[in-house]
Amino acid sequence: MIKLLKYLGKKQWIFVLICFILIFGQVWLELKMPDYMSEITVLVQTEGSQMSDIIENGAYMLACSIASLIDSIVVGYIISNISATFSKKIRKKLFNKVENLAMNEVKNFSTSSLITRTTNDITQIQMLIAMGLQLMIKAPITAVWAITKILNKSWQWSALTGAGVAILLGVISVIIVIVMPRFKRVQKLIDEINGVTRENLTGIRVVRAFNAEEYQQDKFENVNNKLTRQQLFNQKVFSVLSPTMYLVMYFLTLGIYFIGACLIKDAQMTEKLEIFGNMVVFSSYAMQVIMSFLMLAMIFMMLPRAQVSANRINEVLDTKITIKDGKVDKDTTNERGVVEFKNVSFKYPDGDEYVLKDISFKANTGETIAFIGSTGSGKSTLINLIPRFYDVTSGEVLIDGINVKDYTQEFLHNKIGYISQKAVIFSDTVQNNVAYGNNGKEKITDEKVKKAIEVAQAKEFIEKMENGYETLMAEGGTNVSGGQKQRISIARAIAREPEIYIFDDSFSALDYKTDSVLRKELKKYTKNVTTLIVAQRIGTIINSDKIIVLEDGKCVGQGTHKELLKNCGVYKQIALSQLSKEELENE
Repeated sequence: MIKLLKYLGKKQWIFVLICFILIFGQVWLELKMPDYMSEITVLVQTEGSQMSDIIENGAYMLACSIASLIDSIVVGYIISNISATFSKKIRKKLFNKVENLAMNEVKNFSTSSLITRTTNDITQIQMLIAMGLQLMIKAPITAVWAITKILNKSWQWSALTGAGVAILLGVISVIIVIVMPRFKRVQKLIDEINGVTRENLTGIRVVRAFNAEEYQQDKFENVNNKLTRQQLFNQKVFSVLSPTMYLVMYFLTLGIYFIGACLIKDAQMTEKLEIFGNMVVFSSYAMQVIMSFLMLAMIFMMLPRAQVSANRINEVLDTKITIKDGKVDKDTTNERGVVEFKNVSFKYPDGDEYVLKDISFKANTGETIAFIGSTGSGKSTLINLIPRFYDVTSGEVLIDGINVKDYTQEFLHNKIGYISQKAVIFSDTVQNNVAYGNNGKEKITDEKVKKAIEVAQAKEFIEKMENGYETLMAEGGTNVSGGQKQRISIARAIAREPEIYIFDDSFSALDYKTDSVLRKELKKYTKNVTTLIVAQRIGTIINSDKIIVLEDGKCVGQGTHKELLKNCGVYKQIALSQLSKEELENE
C-alpha cells in the first residue's frame, strides 16, 4: 500500500497537509466541549451562579459544535478529491502498463483478473483513502490528546480505560489475523466470477446451441457460492467487533460512574463537587478515547482488503517489461518494406522446446511471401516476431536492413499493417474501425477509408447497412458475419498504407470468390508493398512470389507453387489434400 502512495502528486500531499491541520482543529474543538460541559455542571450545582454564565458556556459549546461540523465538511470534500484523483492516476498507470506488456507478460494475468484489478481493486483503495485517511489522522490525535487530558484525573479511571482499550486491541488483532488471508481469496474469487461471466457472454451462441445453459449456471453458482460463503465468514468475524465495542463503551461508562460514586462517597464535602465535575469530564473524554479506537477498528476492517488489492495492483505495475524500445525512430536506409529472417530460432519464455528452428528467408519490396504448414507448425508465431509481439531467442529479424529490436515500437508498428488471425472489431462506427489508430503519417481521411473498404470488398454490405459508414459495430462485431469482420479488419490495415502487410490467416472466413477478387484488388493496390500471408488454403497463396513451408518449426521448403510441387513432399501432400491432381495441373 505504501508503494502506491508515491503516485500521489505534490498537490495531493499539500491537500493532505491541509486536512491534517483542519482535523487537528476539529479535534481541538471536540475536546474543548467537555471542558465547557464541566464548567456548566459546576455552575449548575454552585449557589449564586448566574444564568448568563451558563448560557455563555452553552453558546461556546454550540459554536464549537458548528465549527467542527463545517471543518468536517471541508475535510470530507478535500479527501474525496484526493481519493478520486489518486484512483484516476493508478487506473491510468495500470492501463498504460498493461498496454506496454509483452504477450508473454500479459499471459501471467487472466483477462478477468486484469479487469478486476483495474476496477474492483482500485475501488477498494479509493474507499480506504476516502474514508480511512480522515480516520487515520483523526483517531490517533483524538486518542493521544484525550488520554493526556484524563491521566491526572484519577488512576482508577485511567486503569479502567486502559483495560477497555486493551480488550479492544486484542479483539481487533484476532480479527485481523483470521480475516487477512481470506481477503486475498475473495479477490481471486471475484476474478473467477468475472472470468465465468465473460466466458458465458462471449460464447452465448455456443451455450444456446448446445443447450448448455444449465451447465453454465451450475458453473457460475459454484464460484458464486464459494464467494458468498467466504464473504459471509468474513462478515461474521467482523460482526463480533461491533457488540464488543459497545459492551466496552457501556461497561466503561458504568465503571467510571461506579468508581466516581465510591470516590464521592469517601471524599470530603469540599471535594465532592470537584470529583463529580471530573467524573463528567472523564466520562466524556473516555468515550472520545473509545471512539478513537472505534475509528481505528473501521480502518482495520478496510485495510486488509485494500492491502490485498494494493499487492495485486503492484504485482502488475512491478512486472518487468522485457520488450524495450530501441532508438531508431526514422528511416536510415534506402530500403522500404524489406523483411529478412537470419537464422531465427524461438521458444516461449515458459517453454522448454523451440517452436521455430533456424528460419532464414528474405522478402523484398513488392513481393508476396506466403507461409503454409500443418497446425502447430509455427506459422503465426513466425510472423508475430516481426511486430515484436515476442522477441527472437536467437538470430535476427531485420526490416529495411535494421534489427527490429533497434526500432522504437511506435515507428516499427507504423511500418506494418497487421491483420490478426481472429478479426477484432471495436465498439465504434465502421468509419472509426477502419480509420483506427495512428499510422504516424498524415491523417487517415474519409476518402482513404472508402478506398480501403472498396479494396477489401466490404463496400457492398457496408453501404447496405442502415447508417452506412456510421453504423455502430457491436462489441466484438457480433452484428456482422465472420467474413464481414475479416474484410473490415483488412480494410483497417489497407487504410494505413503501410510498407509491410501481415495477414495472419486473415482470408479463412471468406468464400473462394471473395478471396480471389480481394487478393487481385489488393495486389493492384499494394504492388510496391511487401505482403506476408499465413494461410491454410492453397488457393490463397498459389500465386505468391515465394512460399515457405513449415513443419514442426522448421523450414522444409521454399519456392513458388510449381517448384514446391516438384521438390517438397510436405507441400505436395497439403496441396493434394485440398485439390485434385487435375485442379493442380490446371492451376
